[in-house]
Amino acid sequence: MTGTADTSERIAKFLARAGVASRREVERMIEGGRVKVDGKTLDTPAFKVTGSEHIEVDGKRIEPPAATKLWRYHKPDGLVTTHADPEGRETVFDAIPKDIGRVISIGRLDLTSEGLLLLTNDGALARALELPSTGWTRRYRARAFGSISESALKILRAGVTVEGIKYGPMEVEVERETGSNIWLEVGIREGKNREVRKALDAVGLRVNRLIRIAYGPFQLGQLEKGEIKSVPSRVLHDQCGHLIDMGETPTGQAVAKPRPANRAARKPGQKPGGKPGQRAMGGPGQPGLPKREVDDSLLEDARKGRPLDAKSNRARRGKDGKPTAKPASGRAAPRATSSRPDTPRTGGPRNPGGPRSGGPRKPGGRS
Repeated sequence: MTGTADTSERIAKFLARAGVASRREVERMIEGGRVKVDGKTLDTPAFKVTGSEHIEVDGKRIEPPAATKLWRYHKPDGLVTTHADPEGRETVFDAIPKDIGRVISIGRLDLTSEGLLLLTNDGALARALELPSTGWTRRYRARAFGSISESALKILRAGVTVEGIKYGPMEVEVERETGSNIWLEVGIREGKNREVRKALDAVGLRVNRLIRIAYGPFQLGQLEKGEIKSVPSRVLHDQCGHLIDMGETPTGQAVAKPRPANRAARKPGQKPGGKPGQRAMGGPGQPGLPKREVDDSLLEDARKGRPLDAKSNRARRGKDGKPTAKPASGRAAPRATSSRPDTPRTGGPRNPGGPRSGGPRKPGGRS
């Protein structure tokens, strides 16, 4: 007996791919009685659909997910990255053209931040691009009040903990100083809430302008403020095809790739399909960074201008917290010599018989 493949999926996943909301938000909508399937109000997210049903959210019919699309948007400052703001402020989704349909953002930019914001109609793609395991670097240009020392740069590049939150290693380069401000280019991989601002504030810099210039391979480029452009399908497939399968299905939907099997059988630190001990890195073209954290006590050292050893603070400070003494010269102390200087050396393959003997050297011998 030949059966047909099961093409159904949970309603939350279906609506997320349709760009209605994230899966968690859809589950809350179901709890609130806002989702109907063929006229019946759902009371559980464990309901499966195929896309042929009549599905409504808040009384509006939801069409099956269209082909995956991605847009680059230059977000101006002063807009909130949310679909509905309780304070009544203008949102990103109020500002973008209505003809692109309902989309969701990949990550967020806070109210006063500006620059590149990626938008998509596919919830599976949005989730994939937001995960730190994807390995994509988010790059920013930051203008901050103050100056930064080399020791503070080392702290940021190593990873820092602020108020109990651990931030991974950052790529930080100084662009220029203008009066009392400094311009930095910063690269991060996790994208935690206000990560750049909090990390720079921890080393004495107050950010007064933050512009995202890249998200992985996608660049802000020459986009004007408020401008939005669609990413060509070929580019989207080239850059994101390894994250989700964007091949066309009967309903034109993108299907997330399955997770690799035998995940639990891998040894710690083993790369999928790699040798034991091989460390998993970022995505294609985005090599991972060594995750090394710096104790919060070094922040105070950086602010006070104390020197910071590149390897470890222990090399400079003892267990009691006091600086360790260093010899005046970088050379090691000479090895103790024998108390019997007149005793000839004996033994060894190059000196089998003790002191060298024999007559004078022959003419023409090596000197």
